[in-house]
Amino acid sequence: MITPGPGIFAILARAMVTGWRDCVVIMTGMVVSDLVYLTLACFGLATIAENYAGLFTVIRYVGATYLIYLGYKMFKTLPKVTDFSAKPVRKSKGLMADFMQGFLISASNPKVILFYIAFLPTFMDLTVLSMADVALVNVLAGFALMSGGMMIALGADRAAKLLKTEKALKRMNRSAGSIMIGAGAYLAISR
Repeated sequence: MITPGPGIFAILARAMVTGWRDCVVIMTGMVVSDLVYLTLACFGLATIAENYAGLFTVIRYVGATYLIYLGYKMFKTLPKVTDFSAKPVRKSKGLMADFMQGFLISASNPKVILFYIAFLPTFMDLTVLSMADVALVNVLAGFALMSGGMMIALGADRAAKLLKTEKALKRMNRSAGSIMIGAGAYLAISR
């Protein structure tokens, strides 16, 4: 979870602009997507990926386009200096939109797909897992992913609170927007 990629960039950008609490639902979407891949890996994701490679490509491009759009919107947002001790203003389009954003970011990330196809089987024998084992692995992975992502969100939120001038906020919005655009572009061109 903590390796740089589109998901981490999205969490960093969101936490820096609207606070760590606004990252819970987007992070939940990312975790659910990862858990879907984990479950599929336990039941033969490599075979599924081979048969539905076109679908994975479409999902990747949809996720990349959405990240670029969000980055552009963030880049163009004019900052307003407010009291940072107040609750951050929610800028999302709702819980379902946040969840889907997180889900698509993770579902379209080639790094996530490759991890579950190639790396996971090297340290876990997927052929001997029972349903209880798969459930336990999902609970542990979900906890680890959510904890790691939310620690990053909390750190980014605290760092953003140090930047209280309008000029600093404008730079932060532009930096966060650029990161999101870059993450989307990376997602679009990576294989």
